[in-house]
Amino acid sequence: MGGSFSSRPPPPSPLLSAPWRRINWSDNHSTLQYVKAYQPETEDQVIRILLHGLVGSGKSSFINSVESVLRNRMCIPALVGNATQDCFTREVNPNAKISKDDRFYKPTPSANDKVHVLVFVIDANKWSLMNEKALEALDDIRDEAKLLDIPQVAILTKIDEVCPEIQKDIKNVYKSKELKEKMEKVSGAVGVPMNCIFPVKNYSKELDLDSDTDALILSALKPILDFGNDHLNKRYA
Repeated sequence: MGGSFSSRPPPPSPLLSAPWRRINWSDNHSTLQYVKAYQPETEDQVIRILLHGLVGSGKSSFINSVESVLRNRMCIPALVGNATQDCFTREVNPNAKISKDDRFYKPTPSANDKVHVLVFVIDANKWSLMNEKALEALDDIRDEAKLLDIPQVAILTKIDEVCPEIQKDIKNVYKSKELKEKMEKVSGAVGVPMNCIFPVKNYSKELDLDSDTDALILSALKPILDFGNDHLNKRYA
């Protein structure tokens, strides 16, 4: 008896053959030293970074993660909320702008009172679930920042929940086809170019630091400082 059979082709790989963006996974030291040593060119000046995002997007966790990397140990200086709790970080409300009668209103703000870089913190796993009202709020804040010529950056959090391959090995972050598609959608919807969008994995369950997780956090932190510094120097030009 003769017979034949057909085999199904293997499913397409969720990973690209090569990363579309490269970062140095083996040398966190130089970037860490750069960040730690950074000082604005003007004495007594500080860079103010405004984090904006929905409740549970990972703002507080990002602050904690950055602090942990800088101190080389786990830190929890900012309390972390979630979608069912009050948020422990506060953000501006574009629909309720500060009035001249408010005690925090400053008619002639100094450079230290102003925002120098705006960072959108977006949950990569829930991006598609953002409603129209949330997107409109992002647009309103983007427009205000644009009028003030404030540079804008986006941080994509919880990337390990997007792609199992990233969960297996965080170094697959720039090989993941799904994450790249999400970043492209975020870029189109929020208006932040791809080279200003940085995927990160915040520390949330871990007890110890991980050098690859640190590398992603540092690769986001350095350009945030650079963009803020550029904006600050424009003010003094």
